Parts: sequence; C-alpha cells; structure tokens
Amino acid sequence: MTQQVKHFIDGEFVAPTGDKLIAVTNPATQDVIAQVACATTAEMERAIESAKAAFLTWKEVPVSERARLMMRFAHLLKEHQGEIADIICRELGKTVEDAKGDVWRGIEVVEQAANIPSLMMGETVENVARSIDTYSYIQPLGVCAGITPFNFPAMIPLWMFPMAIACGNTFILKPSEQDPMTVNKIAELFVQAGAPKGVLQVVHGAKEQVDAILHHPDIKAISFVGSVNVGQYIYKTGTDNLKRVQAFAGAKNHMVIMPDANKQQVVNALVGASVGAAGQRCMAISVAVFVGAAADWIPEVAAAISKVRPGVYTDPDAAYGPQISPQARARVLSLIEQGKKEGATCVLDGSGVKVDGYPNGNWVGPTVFSNVTTDMEIYKQEIFGPVLTTMHVASLDEALKVVNDSPYGNGTAIFTASGAAARKYQHQVEVGQVGINIPIPVPLPFFSFTGWKGSFYGDQHAYGKQAVRFYTETKTITARWFDDDIPVSGPNMSINLR
Repeated sequence: MTQQVKHFIDGEFVAPTGDKLIAVTNPATQDVIAQVACATTAEMERAIESAKAAFLTWKEVPVSERARLMMRFAHLLKEHQGEIADIICRELGKTVEDAKGDVWRGIEVVEQAANIPSLMMGETVENVARSIDTYSYIQPLGVCAGITPFNFPAMIPLWMFPMAIACGNTFILKPSEQDPMTVNKIAELFVQAGAPKGVLQVVHGAKEQVDAILHHPDIKAISFVGSVNVGQYIYKTGTDNLKRVQAFAGAKNHMVIMPDANKQQVVNALVGASVGAAGQRCMAISVAVFVGAAADWIPEVAAAISKVRPGVYTDPDAAYGPQISPQARARVLSLIEQGKKEGATCVLDGSGVKVDGYPNGNWVGPTVFSNVTTDMEIYKQEIFGPVLTTMHVASLDEALKVVNDSPYGNGTAIFTASGAAARKYQHQVEVGQVGINIPIPVPLPFFSFTGWKGSFYGDQHAYGKQAVRFYTETKTITARWFDDDIPVSGPNMSINLR
C-alpha cells in the first residue's frame, strides 16, 4: 500500500481527509513512493486556530527557554542527519553528500536560533526630553507562515520556522508537494525536542492551500522561496491582505572571470557551481562572463564539466541526481534546443544522457554553451538545470554592465588576483551576495541572505516612496584569496557547494 503523507496539526500527525491526491515519485524511476492529500478547508482552519491559540502562551515563554528548545532540536537534527538525508535522496534524488549538506545548512540556522536572546534585545535612551526615557522592545507578531520549494526540503523550511518560533511566534508550514516527507520527519524531531503543542503546524497541498494562507486574517507574516511568477503572486496577494511578506524569487547568477585569475581554481569552481545539485538551486552559477584572454579557458571548463555525470544516489560516483519531475526535465531540454536555434554554440550537449539501469529517470547531462548573448532565452530565463552559459567581454566595465542589466540580483562572483578589481566589482555590482574567489557566496545564518532586484520582494516594496521610514539594502561579501601553495582539488570535489 502506498504511504499516505500526514498533516501535522495541533501537536499530532493526523490522517488527511481530503480527496485531492498528489503522487510523490522517485525522480530516478517514476515509482510512486507516497501520496499526499491536499489539506481541506477544515484542516487549514484547524491548523491556524491551533497556532493562534498556542501563540497566547508561547509568546510568554522566557526567551532563554525558547533558545534551549532550539539547542535540543539542533542536537536531534545532528543525530538524525543521515536519516533525513536518506528521505531527501528518495523523494528528490539528490546525492547522499548533497542531501547531508542540505540538512547541515538547516542545522546551522537552528544553531543561530539558539542565540536568539541576544537578537531580541531592544533599545533605550534616557532623557529624550526632561525626565522622559524611551524604551523599545522586540516582540513577536503572532501566527507566521512559510511556503517552501522542492529543491532544499530540509534547509529552506529550517531557514524559516526555527527563527520565527524562537522569537515567540507560532508557525504554519506548507512545504512543496513534490517532496513532503522530509518536513514531516523534521516536525517529528521538533516534537521530540519538546516543542509545545500548536507551535508548529505542517499542512500539505498546492495553490489552494497557499491561497488560504495568503487570505487568512489570523496569519500576520509570510515567507516564501520559489519561482519568479509565484513569488510575485505571493508578495502582491499577501501585501494586499496587509501581511508582512518576504518572497525570494528567481535568479540568474553570473561569475566574472578576469584573465589574472587562477585558471584551475576557476575551472574547479565552475564545475560544482554550475551543475552541482543538477542545477536546481537559486544560487547556482548559470552564466560565466569571461573577460579578455580568459575566454581561452572555455574549452578547458567544458572538458572538466564533461567528466561529471548524473546518477542515482546509491552510486557513489554520481555527481548529481535527476531533475525533480519529467516536466522539469522537458523544460530544461526545451531551453537547450532553443539555445541551439538562437545561435549559441553548444560546446557540450547533455540532452541525450542516459543512466544505466534507470531509463525512466529525469536525467539531463552537463551542458555548456558559448557565444551566448543577452537576448537569448537561455540567458534570460532561469534554466534550473545543469546548464552553463558563457559569454566573452573585453573589460571589467563591460562585465559589470552585463550583470547590472540583469533583472535578477541574487548572487554573483568574481575570480581575480587583483584587489582593485575585486573592490570595484563588489562596490559597483547590483547584486545582494558577492563572492570574491568564492563561486556561490551563500552566507552563514548570522549574515543576511540578501537578494536584490527581481530576486527578492520584501516589506520595502509595500510602503512606497512616501513611507516614513528609511530603507537601505544589505550586501554580503564573502572573499577568499588563494595562495599558489594551496593544493588544487579535482573537478568533482566542488560538486556539493552551497
């Protein structure tokens, strides 16, 4: 009998009553491994009512006690990291090491949530006027909600609910219907850590359940990670209903390669950053901008990427797994064909790749294009597959123009030996997260994850120009300078990057 994915409502896992079923399939075989039922209106209402009731007592729990809950939770996640990773491998197809990394990066956020007392401190000024003092307090909002994507089923939910709950809120989580079992295991561990009844709810479903979250008056804030169109919809609908919304949307991340860069480091970095995790991550490097003579390295980059092969998670030599669904694979293959038709040079074509013993898998092999221009669809669209597009420009100024003209601003990187070039790039580039000799500059949880432009829709957009508040964007820089004595790793060593 096919496993039925349960909802987690009011402190217990409950069998779903809805009749709208979604199959959860193994993307390497298409075998149905579970069925998830979309939450009914009654189930959604019960979850929100439970969270609302729990908030009244949870917000009064001392902040140090909330921090200790997160300490226990982090400990359990570490103990069960391998078990959670195995679930991720089965329902998403990630390699074992990539799946373990997915869990670990979530654990890092829970560890930060355990530091919540110092983050909850307010401010005070004595004698703002004669004999008048002013104090400010940081207080929880109430019931918050998270809507998460398929590609990091442990990390992204753990970005959201531990911090919100540590601050004294309660939380409704609607994970991706494509890999819902990972979140259920995490919720089980949260209960074991001592989470009170009603503090966390997990409801499964699709658009109808998202709309219930967006419109419900008792939900005060929403966090989302996913595609551009859905992110815009969630942001607009949520703010129209006067909710606080942060929506992390699409990306088209560029890596600029200067001719003075360490060539082998560039090659190694591009292998993992472009095709790692099957390209299914919002921080993947999908555009490499070679400056000047660095363009001569493109054949070597393609040769290194050609050595990478997809496979099932039980294969220790597989560099990455399948696309999440046949539809996702078809979209990637369509864009590869579109790139050929538009005149880009397909240096490495992975569209016909096969994996022995798994003829039904959603496989796409590593693919590299050169001579790409900004008017091509393979440049304009987020492919979300193991496809690297390369461009050639004459100067750093031209590279900056390419990056800054992009509608997205999630992450970028520059590889160079020049401090002046690095300083200019990090200062002038209009992207929220910048790596210097780091291909994927995802910061640790004590820094901001800071997408700009069309990669992020947040509270700043809701207030308009006449808002009585100041807003400045944050830019996070992650830098590493290489010495010639540092050993160079092989191309497959870089696959499981952030």
